Amino acid sequence: MKPQYFIAILFGVSLYWMYLLYAPFLLVMMIAALLAISTSNIQDYFERIFGSKFFAALASSFLLAVLFFAPLGYFLANLTLALNSLEPQFFKVLEGKVESFITTPPDYLKSFQPYLEDALKDVNMKTLTSNALLLTGKIGSISAGFLKNAFLVIIFYFFSQYNGEVIVEFLKRVVQMSVAEASQLTQELSSVMSVVFYSIIVNAMLQGALFGIAISFMGYNGLLFGIMYGFASLIPVVGGVIMWLPFAMYELSLDNTSNALFIALYSIVVISIIADTFIKPLVIKEINKKLLKEDDAKLNELVIFFAIIAGLATFGFWGMILGPAITAFFLTILKLFEARVKECEAKA
Repeated sequence: MKPQYFIAILFGVSLYWMYLLYAPFLLVMMIAALLAISTSNIQDYFERIFGSKFFAALASSFLLAVLFFAPLGYFLANLTLALNSLEPQFFKVLEGKVESFITTPPDYLKSFQPYLEDALKDVNMKTLTSNALLLTGKIGSISAGFLKNAFLVIIFYFFSQYNGEVIVEFLKRVVQMSVAEASQLTQELSSVMSVVFYSIIVNAMLQGALFGIAISFMGYNGLLFGIMYGFASLIPVVGGVIMWLPFAMYELSLDNTSNALFIALYSIVVISIIADTFIKPLVIKEINKKLLKEDDAKLNELVIFFAIIAGLATFGFWGMILGPAITAFFLTILKLFEARVKECEAKA
């Protein structure tokens, strides 16, 4: 047996056992690596300030935890406590309030009554109530599992920032790619992931702040509900509805019809239309101008949008990171194939 074949067999066996060993952590490690790629410019900035890769990675990890995972942990902890404190009677009261509102709406909504009654026919309130009770029991375990994964992401993120440059240089030497091709692949993936990451952060903070400030004047915890709305807004198209619709229904169950209508109209007009459609692109453009290079963000925004939707549908919460990364990687590989084909045709 030739030595290279023996080494290849050993590599295959070791790769298989490495997969078995690290399979439970592969998704977490991939998310951490992609987040490190997304925030590489922040790491470079901290390195210039501290003059140390270790302290720069530590500062980057702390910033990620504060901006991304600390609010999420606060939200999940409060949500778990709130849902576990709800009594079954609450859902029965809510069911009666919704049915009463639809069957006998206020005078200014009389014209919509036929549509509301048709909508009620398609909704089984008892099924919704029982499902809601089951959901409240699962929230605690889901929250605990997510917080555990978030902690692991921070740990792997630190090591990705601290050793990322060494790993990337090693992979460039190992893979069968030219230095130019490997650099193009790394640069385009970093560019797309930076745009996605900063868009996610800005979108969540902007919409969450607008919602939180509004309901704080109604006597609610603006910080908690702002964080809830911010994370809900990460889901394209229907994200805001998932938040404000149950909130409006809760206000309706308390006979606060004016509050319920205010929440619905404010969320649709101010947040969804004005902030999300007009203000957010301007803010993101300004951030990209300051943090990204001029030749970054080459992937079409519509492609990124559908990649986020596909990622969320396939992988859940972390799909908003994985979807654009997989899409950007695939399209960049196609560009490299195209370049090689053109090079072969030119030589021929």
